[in-house]
Amino acid sequence: MKLNIDFIAAMLLVVAGLNWGLVGFFGYDLVGNLLGSGMMQRAAYGAVGLAALYELVHWFQGRCAAKSG
Repeated sequence: MKLNIDFIAAMLLVVAGLNWGLVGFFGYDLVGNLLGSGMMQRAAYGAVGLAALYELVHWFQGRCAAKSG
């Protein structure tokens, strides 16, 4: 189960990074265009935020474990 959550979080962050690259370089919001401007878009961005928080916690846990061990 943990591997699946890690994979999903990583894929959400990759998609979000690519989307922000498109926004930054070309002014094109792929997620916004695919999902519209309603609840689906907000849910997608919320999921990306949760994925980032999940990965951040794992990153800090790994750094703390490395320092103590």
